[in-house]
Amino acid sequence: MSVAERRLRARIKLVLYRAYEHRLAGRLSAERVPRHVGVILDGNRRWAKAAGGRPEHGHQAGADKIHELLRWSSDAGVEVVTLWLLSTDNLSRPDEELQPLLRIIENLVTELAEGGWRVNPVGAIDLLPPETARVLKAAADGTCERSGLLVNVAVGYGGRREIADAVRSLLQSQAAQGTSLEELAEVIDVEHIAEHLYTRGQPDPDLVIRTSGEQRLSGFLLWQSAHSEFHFCEAYWPDFRRVDFLRALREYARRDRRFGG
Repeated sequence: MSVAERRLRARIKLVLYRAYEHRLAGRLSAERVPRHVGVILDGNRRWAKAAGGRPEHGHQAGADKIHELLRWSSDAGVEVVTLWLLSTDNLSRPDEELQPLLRIIENLVTELAEGGWRVNPVGAIDLLPPETARVLKAAADGTCERSGLLVNVAVGYGGRREIADAVRSLLQSQAAQGTSLEELAEVIDVEHIAEHLYTRGQPDPDLVIRTSGEQRLSGFLLWQSAHSEFHFCEAYWPDFRRVDFLRALREYARRDRRFGG
C-alpha cells in the first residue's frame, strides 16, 4: 500500500469515527445523563510498558487525558466527576515511582485549578507528603466558590479508610457534644455515617467507569457505590476516547435502575 493510500484510509477512518461520535452524542437524552461519574483511571503503567516507556510516562499521559474527560463530562451535563488518582496502597510503591507520580498529580491539580474547574480533594490527606497536601489544599481553597462541574481528586484514597475515618469523625463530633457511646448506639444510622464521608453533601455516583479491562472496584467509593451502575472498558486509561465515554453514558441510559430491588 502506498503512502497516499494509507493517508486516504486514515482520513476516511477519522471521518467515520467522528460521524459515529456525533451520532452517539446526538442520541443521548439530557434526562438520562448521570449526575455523578466516578472513574478508576487504570492502565497507565501497562500503557507505558507496551509503548516501551517508563511508568511516569504512562502516568503523565493519563494526567493529560483527564483534561479531555472533564470537557466531555461538562458538555454532557455531568455535575460531579470523581477521579481516583492515587490509592492508599499506592503510597507504598518504590520511591523511584512514587515521587514522579506525586509531582504529576501536583501539577495536574494545579492545572485543573488554573483551568477553571472546582477542585475538591478526597482522601487521607494526612498520609500524603507535605507538599502534595499543600497543593491539594490550595486548589480546594482557591476554587471552592466556583460553580459548574465539581472535580473530586481522590489522592491517598481507600474505601475502607474512608469509612473508618467517617466513623472516627462521627464519634469525635458526638463526644464533643457530650453524647455517650450508649446513647449514640441507640440512634446511629447510615445517614449519620454518610454525613462524615469525604464526599458528604454530594450525590452518590450514578455511574462508575473502570478502564484497562479489570472488572472490580478495588475499594473505590465503597460506601457511595452501593447503587451505582458499572461500566468496564478494555482500553488503558491513556487510550480512553470520547466515543468510549459516550458509550458508557449510552449504556447507563439504557439500564433500568432498581436501586437494590
